[in-house]
Amino acid sequence: MLDAPYPYRTMVRRFRWARVVAVLLALAALTACAAPDANRGDLLTPDADPSGAPTAPEGSPPVPESLPVPAALDRDLTDPPERRQAREALVSTAIDPAVEDQRVVDAMLAVPRHAFVPTDVIDEAYQDFPLPIGHGQTISQPSLVGRMTELLELEPTDRVLEVGTGSGYQAAILAELSDEVFSLEIVPQLAGTARGVLDGLGYADVRIDRRDGYLGWPEHAPYDAIVVTAAPDHLPQPLVEQLRPDGGRMVVPIGPVGDVQTLWLVTREDGEARMQRILDVRFVPLVRDEGWSTQAATAVAGPIERRGTRTAASR
Repeated sequence: MLDAPYPYRTMVRRFRWARVVAVLLALAALTACAAPDANRGDLLTPDADPSGAPTAPEGSPPVPESLPVPAALDRDLTDPPERRQAREALVSTAIDPAVEDQRVVDAMLAVPRHAFVPTDVIDEAYQDFPLPIGHGQTISQPSLVGRMTELLELEPTDRVLEVGTGSGYQAAILAELSDEVFSLEIVPQLAGTARGVLDGLGYADVRIDRRDGYLGWPEHAPYDAIVVTAAPDHLPQPLVEQLRPDGGRMVVPIGPVGDVQTLWLVTREDGEARMQRILDVRFVPLVRDEGWSTQAATAVAGPIERRGTRTAASR
């Protein structure tokens, strides 16, 4: 067969090169749709994970987002000399008479309570009574915080669970005494604010989760100690089961909503729970996940008795 004329052969070659270029450009456009730092091999669906690990099925729940820390905290994280002096006076007059464990006293000297309260009540931070922190909740009376912490008999290696993060103040006290502190809060706004304050004060190791505190945090059990800072109307069995079976300790207020309750020390020995009555108190109720609302919590918490002793409403 005779060769095609030169102009015709040239046109065919140019057409073929144009098709090749078009294909290459299309492939480049598809690849560019991936994230800049993506592995291009990840764009292909592998036959199997070479590591042998199972892959997440379609419809798996997303990784939980971080707690909603407010962009602007209504808290003062500075610790000027006048605040430290007020804290020393509080410890001298209210904590020393109530607490014998010097480690607990030192922890309460170290943690700036004023940083955990809204700025409109900051001048009352070093009085021995609870203060409102919003959403129907309060920061607990300092002497009661000290007494409850002392009852836990914490060691530096203990794993501690707090039910009711609230302001984050109790969690900071626990973090001064133990290396592993886990804290649960039902109100997302309080959990986020507490997270921001604790991070800002250097307590980033405290782990906080938003969940139903009645059920505890079984993923990290067993706990050497559990402290409950809101009152259920009975002893939560899930929390008992998450205590270390050979010497785990729990401090928990139990009683009716809006009335005087009893603070109990629960110890677990050989898997059995033993209860010791400590004193009368008044706490906001332990609210379950299915029933939370700020209005309901405010209605049942009752007025905060500022001039009382440890029967004042606390959180």
